[in-house]
Amino acid sequence: MVNRKTWTLVACLVWWSPASAQMVPRFGVRIPMRDGVQLVGNLFLPDSVGHHPTILLRTPYDKTPQFGRYKLANYVKRGYAVMVQDVRGRGDSDGLFNFYFSEGKDGYDTIEWIARQPWSNGRVAMDGGSYLGTVQWLAARERPPHLACIAPDASSGRLFDEIPYQGGAFRSGWALEWLDGTADRVSQSGLDDLVDWEHLATHRPLRTMDDASGRRIRLYREFLDHPTLDSYWATLNFTEPDFLKIDLPVLTVTGWFDGDQPGALSYWDGANRWSPAKDRHHLIIGPWTHPQTYLGGETKLGEFQFSAESVLDIQGIRLGFFDACLKRASSAFAGPRVRAFVTGINEWRSLDQYPAVDVQYRNLYLHSGGTANSVNGNGTLSWTAPTSEPPDHFVFDPKKPVPERSPTLDHRALEAREDILVYTSEELSEPVEILGRVFVEVRAASDALDTDFTAKLLDVYPDGRAVLLGPEPAGVRRARYRKGYTATQLLTPNQPEEFRVELFDMGHRFLSGHKIRVEISSSVYPHVNPNQNTGNPVATDTVWRVARQTIFHQADRPSRVILPVMPIRP
Repeated sequence: MVNRKTWTLVACLVWWSPASAQMVPRFGVRIPMRDGVQLVGNLFLPDSVGHHPTILLRTPYDKTPQFGRYKLANYVKRGYAVMVQDVRGRGDSDGLFNFYFSEGKDGYDTIEWIARQPWSNGRVAMDGGSYLGTVQWLAARERPPHLACIAPDASSGRLFDEIPYQGGAFRSGWALEWLDGTADRVSQSGLDDLVDWEHLATHRPLRTMDDASGRRIRLYREFLDHPTLDSYWATLNFTEPDFLKIDLPVLTVTGWFDGDQPGALSYWDGANRWSPAKDRHHLIIGPWTHPQTYLGGETKLGEFQFSAESVLDIQGIRLGFFDACLKRASSAFAGPRVRAFVTGINEWRSLDQYPAVDVQYRNLYLHSGGTANSVNGNGTLSWTAPTSEPPDHFVFDPKKPVPERSPTLDHRALEAREDILVYTSEELSEPVEILGRVFVEVRAASDALDTDFTAKLLDVYPDGRAVLLGPEPAGVRRARYRKGYTATQLLTPNQPEEFRVELFDMGHRFLSGHKIRVEISSSVYPHVNPNQNTGNPVATDTVWRVARQTIFHQADRPSRVILPVMPIRP
């Protein structure tokens, strides 16, 4: 679930003509929940008498524009009833909006209400992306008897590795903007330009940043008040017993550049491991950003130029999936279990499972003569482990953070900074293809009690462009969470430790003549709030401290990139 502005773009790209649809609309349908609260939806029925299978979308973004945004007229033409519902506390629905915490039970009650209606044949599916994708998983976990299948797209789900934290670092920019937009019944996004975001960057403590932006936000403060994976978050955290309950077909869609890819693939991983219906789970990963996962992509993205085959008729695929689940039009969904697009070479891969069975995890080691600072330094990468090398050092000033720059863009302008360590391989004589999850393990020390380490993986083109890969502007590890998210542990100053930074999943071929590059630093702003390096509670800290960082690459303290390398076949 990325910024609401991103999904607003979808509405600009897709339009529906009412004259082209034959249907019976029923607006403002009130649906009672078990606690007496009534949620409101718009219902669209085919213009024919009978009992219809139903596709349900549940949204916090105002139900009205979703009909055109998701091209739902095509569903009605196909013979489906469509219900688009405002979630609790949003739009016309009663109650208090409470993020994901109410969505499981509310989804269950809505599905079972639909199944009892005279126009329903009792078979219900769920559809939608981002927040609308996550609510599907939450409802499926409740096991509503009449839920036949779900098609979650770009669904967030890793609470401390995606939103509202990443690697334990609070995503204050996302939290303020997104929660401000959902704080009341209607969106407040039209007022964003009145907020002095530059001034807010240095406002402390973080806990009152909502007041400083003009609105006190209950959920913003609650998120900050629960900085560990405690009982507050437990009901949203999927574990083995949850996936054992999900015994139905699932079509998961995400993208290599989708900010909610970590969550989408966490659900895939869990279902693939524990769901009794895992053989009926399908996955599509395209070269797509967050909104493109529902639109099917474009041939140009940042510095990437894709083939025409990269663009899929995603809705056509979804309709085939729903026909199989709801109409029993075929015994199985027609398509490979996994489809993954490999950028660089612009090819789709059809797989029986993901990660692929023939992936090999290889170590690409960091080296330098002690001055890897900036692209002009002497940092290198090789498959050979280091022996005895001097460490690298840089200074991290949280008041001068490294600015965020999106994936797929050229990062050369940032690489002149002395607080970015740059490690680059030799030109590749043979291509290297990766397909799977990427990690950077940094052996490092800091003179601070707490700090952050960030990492990026880039493809360096023969003309010098350094193009960022992955779904996030950087991988992040907040030091106090290096042992896990259930508790914090501060650093011993200047004591070397291992920091494992996840860069999430990538499907890319580094071509011959290209180079592989890794950047190491300590900030990516405004993606996450800069660590103030004090070790104080993050929500209430008002002190700023400069940290001095050391990165090791020697025999007993190697730093490395762990790449999921695929064999190159004709």
